[in-house]
Amino acid sequence: MPISQAKVKSVLSGDTLILASVNNPSQERQLSLAYVSAPRLRKDGEEPFAFESRDFIRRLAVGKVVQFQVLYQVPGPISKREYGTINLPNGQTLPEAAVAEGWLKVRDDAGRKDDTEEATAQVEKLKLSEGSARSSSKGLWAPSGGVIDVNNELPDPKTFAEQYKGQSIDAIVERVLSGDRLAVRLQLSPKQHQQTIVLIAGIRAPATRRTNPSDGKEVLAEPYGDEAKDFVETRLLQRSVKVEIVGVSQQNQLVGIVKHPNGSIAEFILKAGLARCTDFHSTMLGAGMATLRQAEKEAKENNFGQFKGHVAKGTGASRNTEAIVSRVQNADTLYLRTKAGVEKRVSLSSIRQPKSTDPKQAPFGAEAKEFLRKKLIGKHVKVTIDGKRPAQENFEEREMATVVFNDKNIALLLVENGYASVIRHRRDDEDRSPIYDELLAAEEVAQKEQKGMYAKKSPTSKQFVDASESVQKAKIQFSILQRQKKVPAIVDFVKSGSRFTVLVPRENAKLTFVLSGIRAPKSARNPSEKGEPFGQEAHDFAIRRCMQRDVEIDVENLDSKGGFIGTLYINRESFAKLLVEEGLASVHAYSAEQSGNSTELFAAEKKAKEAHKGMWHDWDPSKEEDQNGGQPDEAGDNNSDATPAPRKKDYRDVVVTNVDENTKLKLQQIGTGTASLTEMMSSFKAFHMNKANSTPLPGPPKAGEVVAAKFSEDGEWYRAKVFRVDREGKQAEVNYIDYGNSEKLPWSRLRPLNQPQFATSKLKPQAVDAVLSFLQFPTQADYLADAVSFIDQITSSKQLVANVDSVGPDGTLYITLFDPKVSGSLLESYNADILAEGLAMVPKKLKAWERAATDVLPALKTKEEEAKKARRGMWEYGDLTED
Repeated sequence: MPISQAKVKSVLSGDTLILASVNNPSQERQLSLAYVSAPRLRKDGEEPFAFESRDFIRRLAVGKVVQFQVLYQVPGPISKREYGTINLPNGQTLPEAAVAEGWLKVRDDAGRKDDTEEATAQVEKLKLSEGSARSSSKGLWAPSGGVIDVNNELPDPKTFAEQYKGQSIDAIVERVLSGDRLAVRLQLSPKQHQQTIVLIAGIRAPATRRTNPSDGKEVLAEPYGDEAKDFVETRLLQRSVKVEIVGVSQQNQLVGIVKHPNGSIAEFILKAGLARCTDFHSTMLGAGMATLRQAEKEAKENNFGQFKGHVAKGTGASRNTEAIVSRVQNADTLYLRTKAGVEKRVSLSSIRQPKSTDPKQAPFGAEAKEFLRKKLIGKHVKVTIDGKRPAQENFEEREMATVVFNDKNIALLLVENGYASVIRHRRDDEDRSPIYDELLAAEEVAQKEQKGMYAKKSPTSKQFVDASESVQKAKIQFSILQRQKKVPAIVDFVKSGSRFTVLVPRENAKLTFVLSGIRAPKSARNPSEKGEPFGQEAHDFAIRRCMQRDVEIDVENLDSKGGFIGTLYINRESFAKLLVEEGLASVHAYSAEQSGNSTELFAAEKKAKEAHKGMWHDWDPSKEEDQNGGQPDEAGDNNSDATPAPRKKDYRDVVVTNVDENTKLKLQQIGTGTASLTEMMSSFKAFHMNKANSTPLPGPPKAGEVVAAKFSEDGEWYRAKVFRVDREGKQAEVNYIDYGNSEKLPWSRLRPLNQPQFATSKLKPQAVDAVLSFLQFPTQADYLADAVSFIDQITSSKQLVANVDSVGPDGTLYITLFDPKVSGSLLESYNADILAEGLAMVPKKLKAWERAATDVLPALKTKEEEAKKARRGMWEYGDLTED
């Protein structure tokens, strides 16, 4: 008989093998071992030692290239059955080796039909080996054992998976059904085996050719389906493997990691391009999924198998940028502003906000958005564009991005807290998050821990009532907010540079809020409308700085349409001041004075003018001087080449009524005003002595409100303006508008000033702001206090003469003070006396009108030098300007 060569594909039993052609593996033949028999492996119950008999042959022969010889054939129902011998690569011969170990019996009829000497000799040899094995109680001849409990059905895969999850189970691959589906024999213990189907975890291979059980028609294989099956079959069929059960599929089949001696088969089939990663197993594998994704990526890069012709997605630097989160549209969509100032919208890759159509998820939409707003608004983030989502029914094309803040992936943070779900991508959808598997795992944990929208109880939805919907509603809300100071709020929408929609969470109120004290140019409300110059710039600035930010508001008044007027603070700074500083708004003098912020706002406007910002880009100081009746601007420049105008002579009789801690003065100009004040104060005193007029304020005082106040030193009533309210202490800081001094009073010492005869429209406030010209006071507290004390001493209770040297844009008078009883010339002024005492110095940088005072400047500098030499006041330790 000729000797042939083949590869052992599988072993059906201890005496029957399947051989495949070495050159053409699809050509197979079944060969039974001559003259012997093995116990049967039957589904209805295996004979004793059937598994061990087959396993002995399997371990020796499967996967090996062997020499075989057909000795005889026996007719069968379909074809002849061949019997022969096999020579193994290690020199052993079958069936001799198996008989010697006691795993095969010599057939009773062995050699009876074959009377050749060679056959007779071979049978005799086998019988001798069998006798030796029997006497040694080897294999089948053992007195006991060989019975294994084999379960061919798995009634409850979920319970089985829970019991054996994470354990590494010895197994044998009995059949390869497809590239990702195996029939395996799980060796749970030496005496208990489980036969079942196991899906290879983490992959999905193309389907093989099969017959549809419903109609009996043949279904063709998917591309690379047969190749995938052959790939796995060549490496695993009837091999010993380790199986780690990780879960159960949606079809209730076991899912497991299958490892041969070189590692997980999933990784190898992926690298060959004969399977794809499946997202359904991601949460079962956890971190192990990353290895499989990398294997799939290698196949794509190498254009292997299914990925032939695949073009890898670019990863250029342009896809990675930094930006600022300018707006949160919802829990999965952000507006980002790039370094170039361009705003674009991106959606977070692979996640979806709580569905508005799902009753269980919908209540969490607002909560998820607020979670994201607090975390990201105005923050610098790193952005990687992962791809694009094509336009759909109600959605335009959108860029999908990974957004990272403080090294934390924002999409992952949302999913971890139950504020977003993970999108199930199509198999070929590569526009997904690079940490997609982490997202799936985080979603599973959030569901188990009942976080966010997976909680049993939905949050109470917060409904904001629009307080600006009507004037009546506004008045009710105004009465609540005016009693509070710096109320926390959120800017929900920016209508223009100075007009906002704000939410007040603790009041469940939404209101229109207008900045007081300024006027911002209007922006266009639609493409067909034309806005005022710098209106759009002001609007854009407000959006950049305020949109969706946490702010604080002080409500001061109401407008006629239900808008709330007041101050808005962003990072504890007045936004009105910021607008004015950028030249994107101007000061409205009357309302600024009413709000009590005029000084701050005028200073900001001056700063913007000097820097020629925004609407002041072409500001000309000289033109403003002309418009102000020839009064020079304060912002003089020592290096100016312009010839300063001569100093004016504008003498006025005055009384200094107050000197504040910064040496600023309050004056009363003696004349018809003071006469009217004396007359009014007489009536005022009589009015408040009448007990019938002792009506208290109807409610808490408001900043900017003019009231009657009882001065603590003399117990008399005076006109005063509230500029700060302490609602907790029920006190108010007031400024006596006719005298200039200030103090803090309890609300009980205030009364309404609503009598027409005492109104400021009848007699304007008599205290005027003033500053001493040509003087720069020390910043050191002790010297400054000495200067204040000295000024108060020399001016107290005296009628003086002031020359008004200049008037500032906010109405402040710059004056030189004289005592008419003492001063004999322009050089003998209180200003000069202060210099002589060393309590001030001539400024290094003089204003234009100060430089023009050539008649007094030399004398004033002489006074300063005398004080220096005498070590008076601030000069007691030498010239502090030298260093």
